[in-house]
Amino acid sequence: MTLHPQGKQGVNILKRRYDQIKSFILATIIDRQEISYEDLTDLAINKLTDTFDGKVVWYIVTVKLDLEARKIIERIPKTSPHRLRIKNNQEVIP
Repeated sequence: MTLHPQGKQGVNILKRRYDQIKSFILATIIDRQEISYEDLTDLAINKLTDTFDGKVVWYIVTVKLDLEARKIIERIPKTSPHRLRIKNNQEVIP
């Protein structure tokens, strides 16, 4: 079950799909230090569409919100379009 940063109801997704998307998001943010949400989704579509058995963008949104709720990643304040980074420079294993 995923979490939502605003306390809304999360969704239940398969762990293997969650883990694949989580690894992609974290590895991408770690590699770039920060990334816009738009660039993240574009990269995900390009890299995952052929191998992922689900709607890539929907899973990116869902897992991104979960990672925000768990305080692993954060939106960078006052960025538009919003940008993402690892929260508080914590060590994260993708």
